[in-house]
Amino acid sequence: MSYGLENALDQWQQGERTLDDAGPDQRHDLERAVAAVLEELRRRLGSAFLVSELAELYGRGTDWADACAARAAGADTTAAVDAAFHRYARQATDYAGGRRYVPFQH
Repeated sequence: MSYGLENALDQWQQGERTLDDAGPDQRHDLERAVAAVLEELRRRLGSAFLVSELAELYGRGTDWADACAARAAGADTTAAVDAAFHRYARQATDYAGGRRYVPFQH
């Protein structure tokens, strides 16, 4: 069963907002955690992927990402993981400003 893309995008955007609202000290730790999760996402998905593939990976569980975030900074892993997925989604080949890009077909 695939994870709902709209739900995933909403969660990921909330993670980014949580980072935006964090104080300077907490923000530093969260950014380190995000960087660790981004590195692991690159390893798992590579550079050419669809946003639906990212949502599917997220839907299978993020224990591995929580562990990466905790090892890197011991930060609020939920916000860091969601923000990392949000940032990585922007690199998807079919990402279009917050939603999946579907080309116009005649």
